[in-house]
Amino acid sequence: MSPLLSLTDLHARYGDSHVLRGVTLAIPAGRSLGLLGRNGMGKTTLIRTALGYVRAAGGNVAWQGRALTGAPPEKMARLGIGYVPEGRGIFPNLSVRENLVMTARAGPEGARTWTLERVLATFPRLAERLGHGGQQLSGGEQQMLAIGRALLTNPLLLILDEATEGLAPLVVAEIWRTVAAIRATGIATLIVDRNARAVLAHTDDAVVLEKGRVVLAGESAAVGADGAALARFLGV
Repeated sequence: MSPLLSLTDLHARYGDSHVLRGVTLAIPAGRSLGLLGRNGMGKTTLIRTALGYVRAAGGNVAWQGRALTGAPPEKMARLGIGYVPEGRGIFPNLSVRENLVMTARAGPEGARTWTLERVLATFPRLAERLGHGGQQLSGGEQQMLAIGRALLTNPLLLILDEATEGLAPLVVAEIWRTVAAIRATGIATLIVDRNARAVLAHTDDAVVLEKGRVVLAGESAAVGADGAALARFLGV
């Protein structure tokens, strides 16, 4: 079977800045991939290029073997990609309930595994705040809302970009427990986070970027065992 998402020799530019320089990776169905690298190495640009927010300057993006380079973000979402962006992107003037139900739909294969009731069971704090506006939530609650909203699209692949950034330790632990529970349901995941050790503990495979190039790739356990490489490329 073809991978869910595959990137081949992907390039991206911001003006004269060559940000992605020939990135190749693949995410099979049901697998989780950690995308690692220091700040400014191209992680978010890679995600945004794959999803059509940034125009690829070269290379290919494919979904289940179908070429989709340059497809708009809304098309990628309909194909089965749930995206939790850095900064969360919730609607502050809508209630928690409204933020959630506006995205609820069957997945591309017709599944409705994730319902409003299941999301609220996963994030009980959201159930207590259904009538609150998005702007009234704490940072951790907003992150839970962003993840729940993405899950209600019933995705085949869930992308989490800096899901624990700026959150209190107890909330961070809760987010990682949720990530583990999501993985256990069989949803493929692509995870970006500054805590490299946590990413490696919650993924099957990992890719490390440096200056827009893949400099290390393999199963997460093997990448995590290469202390010299982690120190060199990530400073950990």
